[in-house]
Amino acid sequence: MEKTDKLTIEEKVIKMLKTVYDPEIPVDIYELGMIYKIDVDDDFNVNIDMTLTAPNCPAADFIMEDVHQKVTSIDEVGQVNVNLVFEPEWDKSMMSEEAKLDLGFM
Repeated sequence: MEKTDKLTIEEKVIKMLKTVYDPEIPVDIYELGMIYKIDVDDDFNVNIDMTLTAPNCPAADFIMEDVHQKVTSIDEVGQVNVNLVFEPEWDKSMMSEEAKLDLGFM
């Protein structure tokens, strides 16, 4: 059986975050650069710092709830805490090359 460690959990969290989309943008929030920090502790509790593409994003509650539900659904994960932060302010330079290409910024 595969040994579960913090790195494995972080990889599973990232995979799950790549299934969360801002309803107005056809790219996942991880590739958009909206995830600032993923911290997995020794008990596999997960703390995520994330931002929004705009502070007044109408889908903020939906996106944060989607992140929380999907990360919580990972079997080995304990508590999940999603922190909404606005420092640094998000801009399109934070997107992955793939996201920029998908959205026509390259």
